[in-house]
Amino acid sequence: MDYLPIFLNVKARPCLVVGGGDVAHRKASVLAAAGATVTVVAPELADSFASFSGIKYVAVRFQPEHLDGMMLVIAATNDSAVNRQVSLQAHTRNIPVNVVDSPDLCSFIMPSIVDRSPLIVAFSSGGASPVLTRMLRAKLEALIPQGYSRLALFAARFRDVIKARIANPEQRRMFWENILDGVVAEKVLAGDEASAQGMLLGLLENDKPGQPGEVYLVGAGPGDPDLLTFRALRLMQKADVVVYDNLVSRQILDMVRRDATRIYAGKKRDDHAMPQEEINELLVRLAKQGKRVLRLKGGDPFIFGRGGEEIEMLAEHGILFQVVPGITAASGVSAYAGIPLTHRDHAQSCIFVTGHLKDGSVNLDWDALARPKQTIVVYMGLHGLATLCTELIAHGLPENTPAAIVQQGTTQNQRVMTGTLATLPGIAQTEKLQAPTLIIIGGVVTLREKLAWFNPSAATKNSG
Repeated sequence: MDYLPIFLNVKARPCLVVGGGDVAHRKASVLAAAGATVTVVAPELADSFASFSGIKYVAVRFQPEHLDGMMLVIAATNDSAVNRQVSLQAHTRNIPVNVVDSPDLCSFIMPSIVDRSPLIVAFSSGGASPVLTRMLRAKLEALIPQGYSRLALFAARFRDVIKARIANPEQRRMFWENILDGVVAEKVLAGDEASAQGMLLGLLENDKPGQPGEVYLVGAGPGDPDLLTFRALRLMQKADVVVYDNLVSRQILDMVRRDATRIYAGKKRDDHAMPQEEINELLVRLAKQGKRVLRLKGGDPFIFGRGGEEIEMLAEHGILFQVVPGITAASGVSAYAGIPLTHRDHAQSCIFVTGHLKDGSVNLDWDALARPKQTIVVYMGLHGLATLCTELIAHGLPENTPAAIVQQGTTQNQRVMTGTLATLPGIAQTEKLQAPTLIIIGGVVTLREKLAWFNPSAATKNSG
């Protein structure tokens, strides 16, 4: 972070705006809306100030003594020398200062604001792109309707009542999340607070602290955070604990609720931080403690993700669970590599296989794989790539069958190497590829040169 985001209480506190133009008017209006006692210093004021009551106006050029007793100052003049003087004097006195459109002169910056008081959303690009922040503000204005102001005030009315009724902080937070993400909130947003109050008090009376938790088995997709589903994002924000694998990217993990406990379960080849049996037992144990557990897995949990093994044990212990599919690597990575998995001219079927079995071997149904007009997608196949290609050739696929291997697909580190069954193992060795990788075999690979659209900063290479 380039700046520390904070919310400052300026109610009845003296704040100074230097400048009398329309920009100064906007800044003074924000301060006044926050309850500040605003003084404006400028030789003259723009017409926009005509209807602005409740400010103190000093009709002179800025002087250092105008900073006496001020809590903060905003400089919004069209004179760079005056703006620089305000900044220098404020820094000397340790008074927070903002100079409009001059980040280098600021000790704080003014964010874009979505006001749903008492709910306030403030965000900033740190001066990098004001236009972008204005665009995002417009989107958030639409996503957060005015009714959320009523919802925040409604919650405030019952905060002490619920705190007295539910002493355990975790159980209290879970109760609030269910209220604010359920029917009670919908009633408030619709303006029916009387019904909402009755429902809330009824739920509070019937609430049973200490009831079992739940497990969310969520697919995190192939790497790009933009490929997460809305449901995945919602549950990522509700979880008390997240148990995650090696294939979950840091950007995606950062989207989990900040105060959730994080437990790394590993899952690299020959390097499991936690054996699968221990993971299964951990999920049961955490859920029985009343926690909402996010089991976050790369790709889709039901496609070579061992999700079935995990929820089998949950079902045996009567643990509530839900499954959120994710975009599996085959579809996500192939799309970002510009390789369609099916095409009328090249492949009328597609088959997914894993590159190594539970015992570490590569023992596949080679006759079923070595068929014409079929795309083969191999998960976790880097280690056994040479064996894979040799066996497919031995079972009837031509040596010149097009093949590709994609490293860290859908991310900015994506690398795509294309070749044939005969050349791909050597290419992977020469390029020193590392997991995670996905292997695609079949005529569809020839379409990449025409259809490649995703060009990350890492160089994309083609060999053949």
